[in-house]
Amino acid sequence: MVARGKGYLMNWRSSSSSLPSSELPTPINDDSIGGAAVETSDAAVDVTSHGFDGGPKAAGATCCSDESLCFPRFDVLQISPLDHHYLDTTDQEMQGASRAKSWAKAVQKEWKILENDLPGTIYVRAFEDRMDLLRVVMVGASGTPYHDGLFFFDLQLPPSYPDAPPQVYYHSFGLRLNPNLYESGTVCLSLLNTFGGEGTEVWSSTESSLLQVVVSIQGLVLNDKPYYNETGYETMVDKPEGRRNALPYSENAYLLTLRTMLHLLRRPPQGFEEFVKEHFRHRGRFVLRACNAWLQGNMVDNAHATEVSRKQPCSAGLRLALTKVVPSLVAAFTEIRAEGCEEYQ
Repeated sequence: MVARGKGYLMNWRSSSSSLPSSELPTPINDDSIGGAAVETSDAAVDVTSHGFDGGPKAAGATCCSDESLCFPRFDVLQISPLDHHYLDTTDQEMQGASRAKSWAKAVQKEWKILENDLPGTIYVRAFEDRMDLLRVVMVGASGTPYHDGLFFFDLQLPPSYPDAPPQVYYHSFGLRLNPNLYESGTVCLSLLNTFGGEGTEVWSSTESSLLQVVVSIQGLVLNDKPYYNETGYETMVDKPEGRRNALPYSENAYLLTLRTMLHLLRRPPQGFEEFVKEHFRHRGRFVLRACNAWLQGNMVDNAHATEVSRKQPCSAGLRLALTKVVPSLVAAFTEIRAEGCEEYQ
């Protein structure tokens, strides 16, 4: 896990590598009917050259088309948000002034790394009044079911940091859109010691970092084939059963990503209210174009895919689910005056 995480620090690209987790949720209702994500651009939606069956994908989308509107990737605010998951966590007493000084020095070192090296699709806020807390938002990478979505995480650094890994909570809104992201907010990664591992798979006080954690979550968890994140499912890569199941799971992840957008617009995490609005003001029309493309029955046509997956249409379940979620998306994007949404009203 550490070795793979370092690879992401080198090229910032999403990976189809997987991490173990718990039992795969079974689609049983509208919350579990998914949608295959598609590649979008400022010019048009291209559902014929990018899908979730191994085709080309970009490293990730920027939060907006005008750099002047983007938030700083890293910033230190004076006051921590009242809705931070770990706000009420009581810190253990530091054992001596030297220990407290050492801890603060380690945290400041992490801040500097984040300030200098964060990729363009991850934004972090630290807080002067609570140096142990951070809030992170990731933009879903293109070529994945999470494209154009926003995914929020709260982190806490324990008094024993960096000997112990950070605690990480995912703002799930009760949705299970990935095997490694639980409805309860648990992030299941061996790097965080929330899943079994040994050696380089687990947290190292000398080798691991916060930057590695956030880049690994984006690259290894929010990847183009989340189905294979399930424990043991990586053995089905490129096998008929795997290909048969991976696409519906990606459709599921896509639909839940759309529903996460609605939750974020209704209740954005504190400190990121304007960030959420600006992101969807610029990207809302592309989200709707992708939905409309699938509703029109477009098919994934990828030259790099197999003959079977190249002719895989949008599922009937996805189209049915989209007919229910798209009107809500149109209304939400219209309310924040998202660009180009009038054509969908």
